[in-house]
Amino acid sequence: MDLDVERLLSAVERTVASLERDGQAARAVTLARSYATTVEDLWDAVTSAERIPRWFLPVSGRLELGGRYQLEGNAGGTIKHCERPSHLGLTWEFGDDLSWVEARLRSDGIGHSRLAITHTALVSDHWHEFGPGAVGVGWEMGLLGMELHLARPNEPKLDAATFHTTRDGKALIVGSCAAWGRAAEAAGTDPDVARAAAQRTAAFYTGETTATD
Repeated sequence: MDLDVERLLSAVERTVASLERDGQAARAVTLARSYATTVEDLWDAVTSAERIPRWFLPVSGRLELGGRYQLEGNAGGTIKHCERPSHLGLTWEFGDDLSWVEARLRSDGIGHSRLAITHTALVSDHWHEFGPGAVGVGWEMGLLGMELHLARPNEPKLDAATFHTTRDGKALIVGSCAAWGRAAEAAGTDPDVARAAAQRTAAFYTGETTATD
């Protein structure tokens, strides 16, 4: 499957913010983009146990306010907010790490809707090593999966195990990492520190330690 890498990278808005969470230093990583569908359809894709695996990961659990969910091979948590069709908030529990994810949806012009995902995590050694790309790149691959699901609902989703080895997959990942490095710089991170973290993130995803901007 050929992908328009430049269009996909430019479609995503990326921001990083510093804040406190439970009295500790934290960072909020937000990415957003528009889709050619209604808010109601986008909400269904974000929250439906049948549709989530078609663009993201298989999910189990009680997908309702107060319920617990589990993504196959990844995080689980509790659904803290559920305001159809505009706001979903949940905890993101992976091993011993706790962070928080919010999805906000709204109309974005005739026939289009906007999805914004904010992942807030406490500042840690992991953050210092990889920066915002540590969560931003993974969510960006999810946004790609959503586009393909909405535009080509009858086609199989991309193979996550091999996507990074394809020409377009590698270009998209490396480009995303570089863009998150620039977002970190815009948020006040030293340019050399932001660039080095972005390169480490790209190397992690591609397996190539020489990955660069």
